[in-house]
Amino acid sequence: MSVGRLSVRKDWESERKTVQGIKCRIHSSNRRLGVRHSTFESLCLGRSSQSIASGFLRFWDSLNFKKDREFVGITVLFLDEKVNSVIHGFTPVGRANHYMPSLKADSIVKVDRFEVARCSSMYKITDHPFLIRFISLTIIDEVITDAPEINLQSRLDCSTISK
Repeated sequence: MSVGRLSVRKDWESERKTVQGIKCRIHSSNRRLGVRHSTFESLCLGRSSQSIASGFLRFWDSLNFKKDREFVGITVLFLDEKVNSVIHGFTPVGRANHYMPSLKADSIVKVDRFEVARCSSMYKITDHPFLIRFISLTIIDEVITDAPEINLQSRLDCSTISK
């Protein structure tokens, strides 16, 4: 096992992390062999080596209507293992082309190395208080084996998407 992998494993095994003064707990019951990840409720604010494995529901172009519908990025919706737990993500225009090939609706994906930020009420589209921002280090991979059980059909029942 390489030193890099060892340090990442050590980070995942730590029981508590403090990011920007907020204590977070990574629940060992949410770790599966092959796909280590956090649930949405255990996400910590800031940039880190967190991972989520979630259902990728859908995505759409984000437009600035005040600037003649200028394209500003891509908004995505993720579904957690817990039914009706939805969080949204955003990638800015500068990284949109890079991530576009990884965006496949109705798939299960693992997202690594992203930023978690508080969601502004102006842009809030789910009930979750945070959003996931794709940064230059973010990696998105479709999970083929050892995926967490996520019922993508439950998206039809999701009451957490703001109207």
